[in-house]
Amino acid sequence: MKIIDLHQQQKSLIEACLKNDRRAQFQLYKCFSPKMLGLCRMYVKDLHFAEDVMSKGFLKAFAQLNKFKFEGSFEGWLRKIMLRESIDFLRSQKKVEFPIDDFRLHEALNQPEVEMNLDKIEKAQEIIDELPSGYKLIFVLYEIESYKHKEIAQLLSISENTSKSQLFKARKWVANAVTTKLKQNEKAR
Repeated sequence: MKIIDLHQQQKSLIEACLKNDRRAQFQLYKCFSPKMLGLCRMYVKDLHFAEDVMSKGFLKAFAQLNKFKFEGSFEGWLRKIMLRESIDFLRSQKKVEFPIDDFRLHEALNQPEVEMNLDKIEKAQEIIDELPSGYKLIFVLYEIESYKHKEIAQLLSISENTSKSQLFKARKWVANAVTTKLKQNEKAR
């Protein structure tokens, strides 16, 4: 019963926003800004820039709210806008690089999977922030946002193999970082 009430409240709020009701817009912003800032922060290292990206994303969402057809989740629709704004910001900063080296995908696929348990590390965001930009972008899209390689390739205008190789390298990098942090924590004890 409560879920239906929440859905109806959200729908009413969105309908009021469509009529340029500033209070409704503020309420919608207040409701979703913590999650959307978290999303932007996953991609944009600096909190202030992440807040700017989120603000631009909300402005774009309010400007395009008439395109939301109430067919899916509003949060999912908003997340896509925030994701694209984050990627646009990174591109504008020219901070996204996809290093090409002597990497062979078939060799990577034959390597044993490295177990990663980021829950054991208090500051997983710091580890993700340390990733090179291309690794980070693909790691977050695939591992956290659950995008498929085909979707990532289309979104970033890269090949699927580039997405796969960057993810493999990112996982390896994160695993090494987690191992290093765990060793540092053991030595500190």
